[in-house]
Amino acid sequence: MRNFKYLLIAFLGIFTTFSCSDDDDFTFVAKEDPNGILFTNSAAEVYTLETNNANNLAERFVWNAVDFGVQTPINYELQGATSSTFDTIAAISDGKSTNAAVTVKNMLELAKDAGLDNDPDTEAPNSGELYFRVRAYAGSNGGGNLVEQYSDTLSVMVMLPENTDALELKRELYLVGDATAAGWSNDNNNTPLFRDAENDDIYYFEGRFAGGADVEGFKLLENLGQWQPQWGISEELVTSSEVLGGDPNAFKVNEDTYYSLIVNVSDGTYSMETLATNDAPSYTSIGIIGDSTPGGWDADTDMTQSEFNPHIWYIKDFVLNDGEFKFRANDAWDVSWGIASAAISGETNLGGENITAAPGTYNIWFNDLDGRYLLIPQVEE
Repeated sequence: MRNFKYLLIAFLGIFTTFSCSDDDDFTFVAKEDPNGILFTNSAAEVYTLETNNANNLAERFVWNAVDFGVQTPINYELQGATSSTFDTIAAISDGKSTNAAVTVKNMLELAKDAGLDNDPDTEAPNSGELYFRVRAYAGSNGGGNLVEQYSDTLSVMVMLPENTDALELKRELYLVGDATAAGWSNDNNNTPLFRDAENDDIYYFEGRFAGGADVEGFKLLENLGQWQPQWGISEELVTSSEVLGGDPNAFKVNEDTYYSLIVNVSDGTYSMETLATNDAPSYTSIGIIGDSTPGGWDADTDMTQSEFNPHIWYIKDFVLNDGEFKFRANDAWDVSWGIASAAISGETNLGGENITAAPGTYNIWFNDLDGRYLLIPQVEE
């Protein structure tokens, strides 16, 4: 009886050994789902794509799960392309979920690759088709056991509204001359005058001019990097080179101090009076804040302070989105400037209301002496 018991244990050990060996050699064979992969969301007839809504959801693409016939994780990759042949693929999402959010930004990037734009002055179309498909896969190429399956292609029509509401480029007047921060350079971050919010022919500037007996003074340029047209003085009136047919004289500056300058190019008048700034507060920093700015209402974006004129602040190539903004000092709400306006130039008030942003990219200037601001649109070449 004891010998039989030992024989039974030995037999079971041999059987178990062979069984384990067989399991190690066994391989599950995955194969494509005969039912395929189908999109189950309803696509819009046309997707209107606007850069101001880049972070918004354009569409949530949804599809069915596939069954490769084995117990193994399946990943789904949503792919976008500009051609139905998917020669160039943009992987929009990759994971185990059977749906993916596609933003306006995702579609805009594909639209750009497809050669679409919203500029009415170009020959490029502003509408066209984009293509999407799902790749389901299990395993990996490196392991030699990759199984993958593609859905049918879903084509969608997109349209970029033509930019017919682009901001009008208004005349700017920039300071140039040995009495100014830029010197006699026509492209040296020249400080602009601040245009009136309601009258495009009236300009203001409160700030320092480095005058003196040996100083020629300053002129005004309309375009950075160009000497024409230029504005100056002729027979005590403000005039331009286009009117004179030659260069006007410079505005004279008698001493190195602060002045209040007002120029009216329509009637050729101007006033320039010395300005007392002894009681004017000075600030460590001034920034732009608001839901139209990158930091929202939580953090401002600091501007650069002029070394020549510490009451002048600027920031270049700053993007404003839909929303509002204000200027504030020293990263706090103790001192802020605003006005209930959507104008791209004007005079703010201490503690004033929010400024409505006109979306775009700007060089922005601010003067903490009089609260004037100026947004200069930056147009892509």
